[in-house]
Amino acid sequence: MRAWTVPEPGTLQRTERETPEPGPGELLVRVLACGVCRTDLHVLDGDLPVHRPGVVPGHEIVGEVVAVGPDCLRRPGDRVGVAWLRGTCGACRFCRRGRENLCERSVYTGWDADGGYAGFAIGVDAFAYPLPEGLDIVTTAPLLCAGIIGYRALRRAELPPGGRLGIWGFGGSAHLTAQIALSEGAELHVYTRSEEDRDLALELGAAWVGDSFDVGPSPLDAAICFAPAGELVPAALERLDRGGTLAVAGIHLSDVPSLNYRRHLFQERQLRSVTANTRADGEEFLTLAARLNLRVTTHEYPLDEADRALDDLRADRFAGAAVLIP
Repeated sequence: MRAWTVPEPGTLQRTERETPEPGPGELLVRVLACGVCRTDLHVLDGDLPVHRPGVVPGHEIVGEVVAVGPDCLRRPGDRVGVAWLRGTCGACRFCRRGRENLCERSVYTGWDADGGYAGFAIGVDAFAYPLPEGLDIVTTAPLLCAGIIGYRALRRAELPPGGRLGIWGFGGSAHLTAQIALSEGAELHVYTRSEEDRDLALELGAAWVGDSFDVGPSPLDAAICFAPAGELVPAALERLDRGGTLAVAGIHLSDVPSLNYRRHLFQERQLRSVTANTRADGEEFLTLAARLNLRVTTHEYPLDEADRALDDLRADRFAGAAVLIP
């Protein structure tokens, strides 16, 4: 099968590999589409430590099961989504509390195990999401990480009903999260340097758009930072109203500058991180996404041009999300 690998940080290599075989509890999935996530850039660029040398990136996989190992509920022909969270221990204190996203032995698709920048991928039956026949494979792919993580970030931000939400960065995850917030009655303010992203935000219903460091018209009840830029954290905190919460959605963030307690945190402002997701998050989000018929802005690339897709993502050359088609 064709595949892209990261033999060392900073290098993306096109290669051919033997098609893998599923083990117990595993599914062999023919990749129909794979979203291109900013986390893939962090794996490629070495922002995340190497967990699997020569890993195949990609963790927003829409696929068809073609073979199964022992002890699987899925069968060949089933459509599934293979996402970032690949496995947890199920026994640690976090798993027992229903917080499997914090499992100390959790593993991830496209980081600990080979992902979807390939013709086939191995998924774990217990962590794959069922997908109905007839769905649009391209617009579904970004839902499997960008959508799920954005949903968890929105809940972590504790936006009150009818509240004012600020979003920093407006890429694949943010434009999906924004639609959920708007459907729940939020007033949306978007802070981004990209004119194309500002236009998309206004099309989706944002009340105000501006540059990342603009003051904005009103204090915010909640905020989410999707951009991996630590210098935006003080700016977002300053724009929060009393009791507001800022959730940082990325797996990687550059260093945060010094915070001033009175300007940034006093009056019960909160700063929260977001770490992966639980399967319950994914199930809730995918149900909500189907009900709301979310508008997913996508840009298709053939699998052979995964390097170009990542370069375009790094350079912010498109609004929305890129999707690879084998």
